[in-house]
Amino acid sequence: MTKTKTRLLFPLLLGAAALAGCAGSPTPHGEVKGSSASSREMAQSDTNRVATLAMRANLDALYLLMDKLYRRNPGEWKKTTVGREEAEKKVRDAVELRQPWPELQGKRDIAAMALALSPDFKGDRVAAFTHATADMLIVAHGNKIEFYLVDGLDAQHLYNAARNVEIGAWILASRRNAAGAPLLLSDEIGSDVRNLSFEREFGKIVGRLDLMALFVTEKYRRAGISYVQNLLGGSFLQFLPVR
Repeated sequence: MTKTKTRLLFPLLLGAAALAGCAGSPTPHGEVKGSSASSREMAQSDTNRVATLAMRANLDALYLLMDKLYRRNPGEWKKTTVGREEAEKKVRDAVELRQPWPELQGKRDIAAMALALSPDFKGDRVAAFTHATADMLIVAHGNKIEFYLVDGLDAQHLYNAARNVEIGAWILASRRNAAGAPLLLSDEIGSDVRNLSFEREFGKIVGRLDLMALFVTEKYRRAGISYVQNLLGGSFLQFLPVR
């Protein structure tokens, strides 16, 4: 091989090696991040901590869905007297401070969800649906967002909350208003567009709720097993004297 051909081939080999290296290394997709340590954790059991993290993740998912729904349905936040970001902040503040939402007429929990998803609802449906769904989740968790040693969770209520989210997502995707249009534009499937991000986010909320329901049920079952294991251990798992 001549020196000229070698000089031409060398950059190609380097490029091929670089591409091979890229193919062998997975594309980074972020990393898991834990919450900052807090003195409040001293009053939390492992179950309390998991429930608190799951609740925070579910509320944040609802806020993300609210932002996405506002972007797909700008006419909703325009029903207010403020901009989109300020409208979102008002909803978040009302949820976190456990304040009622005026357009829901004093209704809370599943009654508020039913009103927000009614074809005849005239207010800001994105805000109403987000607030109502968040309120339902908090009610299912004993009207709490953070959990401590004195708090308990009802597994059936968590399970029911998961089904309520599924029902709400289904109604949102299938129900029509009086004009025959969807209540809100969300997922989109077409010949050249496929956006299922709303369905995925709702699915995450449902998955976390179902897992927490199983975790709470397992907690009490495992407590009984641990009690029996301790009894057996006291009798049969002691070291024997050797002198």
